[in-house]
Amino acid sequence: MNKNIINHENKEFKQIDYNEKKLRDREFFQCRFIACSFIKSDLKGNHFEDCTFENCNFSMTEIKGVSLRDCKFKDCKLLGIDFTQCNKFAFSLAFDHCILDYSSFYQTKLKNTNFLNCSLKEVDFSESDLTAAIFRNSDLMGAVFSSSILEKADFREAQNISINPEENKLKKAKFSTYQLEGLLHKYGLEIY
Repeated sequence: MNKNIINHENKEFKQIDYNEKKLRDREFFQCRFIACSFIKSDLKGNHFEDCTFENCNFSMTEIKGVSLRDCKFKDCKLLGIDFTQCNKFAFSLAFDHCILDYSSFYQTKLKNTNFLNCSLKEVDFSESDLTAAIFRNSDLMGAVFSSSILEKADFREAQNISINPEENKLKKAKFSTYQLEGLLHKYGLEIY
C-alpha cells in the first residue's frame, strides 16, 4: 500500500476550484462535493467510494485509472468524459439531471445504472452492458448503441431514441409506442 495516499472520509468539499490541477494519490470515502469545478483537471488514479457530487463540473477531466464505486452525480456537467479509462473493478454510478454529452462508455458495464433527466447527446454506449439501466426522461439524441446489451433497460420516458434491434440485445427492454420510429428508423418507414 502506498504510504503517500491521502485519505478523506465523511468530508464535505464546497465550491473548490480544481480546474486544470493535478489531484493524485487520494482516496475519498463517503465524501460530498458541492459546486466544485474539475474542468480539465487530472484525477488519474484517485479512488472515490460512496461519494456524492452535486452541481460539479467535470468537463474534459482526465480520469484514467480512477475508481468510481457507488458514486452519485446530481446536476453535474460531465462533457466529453472517457469513462472507459476508469478502473473497472466495482465501477457503479448513478446520474440525475446531468449533462454527459459527447462522453464514452464503450465496453463499460453499467448494469442497473440510473440516467434520470440527463442529456446523453452523442454518447457512445457501443458494446456496453446496460442491463436493467433506466433512462427516465433523458435525451439520447445521436447516442450510439452498437452490439450493446440493453436487456430489461427502461427507455419508456426517454427522448430521441435510435436503436437498431438487429445489432443490440433488447430482450424485455421497455419502450413506449411513440418510440417505435426510433427502433424502426433503418427501414425508412413512415409511422403515424
